[in-house]
Amino acid sequence: MKITWSGQSCFQILVSNSNFDGKQSRDGQSNIVIDPFSEIGLKMPNLGADILLVSHNHTDHNNIGAVSGNPFLIDGPGEYEVSGVFIQGINSFHDDKNGSDRGLNTIYVIEAEGVRICHLGDLGQKELKEEQFEKIGHVDILMIPVGGVYTISSLEAPKIIGQIDPKLVIPMHYELPKLNIKLDGIEKFLKAMGKGPIEPQDKLTVKISALPKEGQTEIVVLKP
Repeated sequence: MKITWSGQSCFQILVSNSNFDGKQSRDGQSNIVIDPFSEIGLKMPNLGADILLVSHNHTDHNNIGAVSGNPFLIDGPGEYEVSGVFIQGINSFHDDKNGSDRGLNTIYVIEAEGVRICHLGDLGQKELKEEQFEKIGHVDILMIPVGGVYTISSLEAPKIIGQIDPKLVIPMHYELPKLNIKLDGIEKFLKAMGKGPIEPQDKLTVKISALPKEGQTEIVVLKP
């Protein structure tokens, strides 16, 4: 499994299919793209996908036309299986007022190669509700917004991380050069987590045998 980040909440995840059926993937692999963006100052890279996830219908998350191929589109809650990749969409809120300000958001849990990934989208809740936490379940890798303003901030993110207790945390949706949305920088989040600067990686290669042990949480910062 390989994970790359394009900025904001957009990730590409390349996974091997344990139950390859030939319908959506190539050579026993599936390319998953999450939350392609537009109109935020950053350049959206040329990405192709077999599976495309959209957490909510805002322009910095729903640029499906920028993704090539003929992807299986998932844009809301439900349970899905595509070429051996299991995906669950879980309803949540884009704000801490039950959606009255910014509407709904979908949390996605992706299971492939024995690894469970949770992408929180533009979560705005200060903490997860019990039914959301139960549906999310065990998480190996958590992708969490930390920039505040439109999502949870560096103040709320550690609480959510404590609820989920993942092995790896990948922060997203924070200030970047050329981003025309004002967000907090990654430094605030790292400080809130009691961490100093972390050297960004170009990509994350994931092997289930190399993940941290249960009860240990490591932070991985990716380059866009």
